[in-house]
Amino acid sequence: MESLKQWPRLVWIDLEMSGLNVQRDKILEIACVITDSDLNIVAMKEPIVVGQNQGLIEEMDQWNILHHTQSGLIDELRKSSCTIEEAEREILLFVKEYCEPEKSPLCGNSVWMDRFFLQTYMPLLEQYLYYRIIDVSTVKQLVNFWYGMPDKELYKKRNAHRALDDIKESIEELKFYRDNFFIKKRS
Repeated sequence: MESLKQWPRLVWIDLEMSGLNVQRDKILEIACVITDSDLNIVAMKEPIVVGQNQGLIEEMDQWNILHHTQSGLIDELRKSSCTIEEAEREILLFVKEYCEPEKSPLCGNSVWMDRFFLQTYMPLLEQYLYYRIIDVSTVKQLVNFWYGMPDKELYKKRNAHRALDDIKESIEELKFYRDNFFIKKRS
């Protein structure tokens, strides 16, 4: 029987935050998907909304208020009683089910920012992951530079601004670049 922790597994995490300042802003939502190296989904963890006080919501900038209101996240924030520690524990248990410590890279779009927030607010989860990242946004930039592809011809994202939707789109986007721009493996 194949081990559930067989290497390599990729850990896709997306955070919705109240802003991009890691010292001031907070994690609002986290979701996680585990894939194999061929980008097939192995397991998916439903998003966790981290409860926040009304003061934090009111202090968000206009962009965040607009997008998190349109997505329904602000309404869910007001109802959630989940703490950041509970969310970290739940996601870490999920990742441990499928991945060995320090073997699976963190994946996503502009995932370096998510990693900063994980280091600050979910350090146990961040330390469990491999030190490398797979940033789909970097792949997009390289395709644009090397192939002269304008953005309108590259993968089109919906930008739902919800954690699980964003992860699914990131996986599909990386599949698009792999299938259209990367040389296939020799048999």
